[in-house]
Amino acid sequence: MPIPEKHQRWVPHDSALPQDGGEGVTRRILAYTDCIMAVENTFQTGAVGKLHSHPHTQLTYIVSGEFRFTIGDETRVVRAGDTLLKEDGVEHGCVCTQAGVLVDLFTPMREDFLP
Repeated sequence: MPIPEKHQRWVPHDSALPQDGGEGVTRRILAYTDCIMAVENTFQTGAVGKLHSHPHTQLTYIVSGEFRFTIGDETRVVRAGDTLLKEDGVEHGCVCTQAGVLVDLFTPMREDFLP
């Protein structure tokens, strides 16, 4: 099963198969409902999350690695343990400066991530 089912209570990591998230990035859709979605993103050093915005509020937890993130008009270097808030409509993006993993929570869920 490449993508878990909506409302799936248990999502073993190895059952949420990685998908292409752009050059140097893999994405795993984890548990989700209409109201919230968890997504794991694995970045190689140098990979870019291009500047973009969307109508979802997004929390990002840095699991590992180091990233240069821009949110709105501010850019900061973030590392494991840091958390970022990206409110709906605010432009944001990143450059991975040391390979790592991010976990994103979106509300509402990202229907555009589903096939």
